[in-house]
Amino acid sequence: MNNILKDLKFEELPDYQSILDKLSKKGRIKHLLLGNGFSMAYDTNIFSYNALYDFIENLEDSVLEKLFDVINTRNFEQVMSQLDNFIEIAQAFEANKRLINKLKKAKEKLQNSLISAVSDLHPEHIFKIPEKQGKKCFEFLSEYLENKGKVFSTNYDLLLYWVLIRNESKNAIDGFGKELLNPRESKKGEDQEWSELFWGKNKNEQTIYYLHGALPFFDTGIEIEKEVYTDHHYLLENIKSRLEQKNYPIFVTAGNGNEKLNHIMHNKYLIYCYEQLCNIQGSLISFGFNFGHYDEHIINAINKAAKQGAQSGEKLYSVYIGIYSDDDLKHIKDIECKIKCKVNVFNSKTVTIWK
Repeated sequence: MNNILKDLKFEELPDYQSILDKLSKKGRIKHLLLGNGFSMAYDTNIFSYNALYDFIENLEDSVLEKLFDVINTRNFEQVMSQLDNFIEIAQAFEANKRLINKLKKAKEKLQNSLISAVSDLHPEHIFKIPEKQGKKCFEFLSEYLENKGKVFSTNYDLLLYWVLIRNESKNAIDGFGKELLNPRESKKGEDQEWSELFWGKNKNEQTIYYLHGALPFFDTGIEIEKEVYTDHHYLLENIKSRLEQKNYPIFVTAGNGNEKLNHIMHNKYLIYCYEQLCNIQGSLISFGFNFGHYDEHIINAINKAAKQGAQSGEKLYSVYIGIYSDDDLKHIKDIECKIKCKVNVFNSKTVTIWK
């Protein structure tokens, strides 16, 4: 199964539609994995690492500036991974507690700044996405949602959520719902009183999974709550109000794959989403997800899905990875052996999500 891609060249990659046609002929269920490339395809000026870095740089925080200069990268995951290493080394050699605390605070500040950056750079509200672009994206997603597939995203932003809400997809279920608080009283004619929007009520029908959390999701310590629009404020305004109160959304911003998985395993919503990825069957198509050094936990989930049901045949048979360049292709060739099912690639430039 290894080295299937060995002699393949970028110009020889199949287009996206041919992948869909191939899987359709096989009658294979398709699932979708979205990475940051999904959001960058909408607007690279907002959703690239460089844009986030430039935002944080403009905050004029000397500690963060020094960290990025020393580590010499604009990759947030790499900076946080290096910070974890610095902290572990400092603790192992019993370094000054003041230094250790400074490193821990720097990491926390970077995480919180990243959340603020995503929020502030984000389009203001759902109607900032042109209707034509939203419908085009919905067509792309419907290929999966309308055919018993699931959509997994590692993105924090609201683009996926907004597209699905605006197009009123009946099959896009994120697992959140409200509970009627006064069923007896309402039967007697009193006004119905509803709970906040909590996760869990509809999880058995769930088809949309935010593997690393998202801007509207908050862990209250008891429930996973989704922030919503109100009569007077857009959704992003309500999220920013929470941020100002030091109430941060569910965001997996740890460095390496193990750190991310550790974060996931301490939150019931994230655990559930990850376990669903571990149990998919059929084929998985990825777009804008590079299977990088910090994504080992995603590869491990794919491998678990590939091992399940080996006797019955109810398992993940293959992954189809979108490729943007020769460098991307070389990277996938290098890690092909880590993925325990058939690895295929296609030209991501042939996918028209927003246009």
